[in-house]
Amino acid sequence: MQRGLARRASGGISGPFSASSDRMTDDARKIPTHEVTYTRLRDMILFGILEPGQPVTIQGLTADLDAGMTPVREAIRRLTAEGALLPQGNRRVTVPRLTPSILDQVAFARLTIEPRLAELAGAAVTPDLIARLEAIDARVDAAIAADAVPAYLESNHAFHFALYEASGAAVLLDMARSLWLRFGPSLRVVSARNGAAALPDAHKEALAAMRAGDAAALARAMERDIAQGVDQVRAALARGEI
Repeated sequence: MQRGLARRASGGISGPFSASSDRMTDDARKIPTHEVTYTRLRDMILFGILEPGQPVTIQGLTADLDAGMTPVREAIRRLTAEGALLPQGNRRVTVPRLTPSILDQVAFARLTIEPRLAELAGAAVTPDLIARLEAIDARVDAAIAADAVPAYLESNHAFHFALYEASGAAVLLDMARSLWLRFGPSLRVVSARNGAAALPDAHKEALAAMRAGDAAALARAMERDIAQGVDQVRAALARGEI
């Protein structure tokens, strides 16, 4: 079990999940309840707070998310349609485990879609975007130095998607988000075992490519970053650790 998390008898998870709680600002409270609930549950999956294969009850999730049954059920329905949750019967759901076949498909899709998003974003780079990504990358570096796996995962995700959102390719962006939901929980398992220092980080190369105005080099840097994470998950899967 990951540090700082304990399972409740109700089938939920106790412990903080900063990726979600940080979003509960005054602005977030203006968002419809069902969207807030969806985002928080999505983040629990994305950042591995719900571990692959770990069943949780719907009632437990309502307590963890501090939400009513209706928005939680709607969030579960949406995330099940995205392949991020599996119904288990008896009012339980679980995050699906990766198999070698599914990992191969996810890896192929990520290595096809995300470098293209980076390349498209490279054609729209601004000084403000570079400054924003530099600030996020500083958080990545701090997380690695502190061996803070949750902070690394959240900051790494923020870096990728701040870049990808500059691409203007909404369809590809949605596909990338869905792929991360399938991949993220297993990366959390690997990182909890290996520590943050072993995690992928080709962001310096990506930033250098952006400063040079080289969209192709930016795409290659992000491809290397993705491939490193995929290789780590594939090795852990082969060892039976996921």
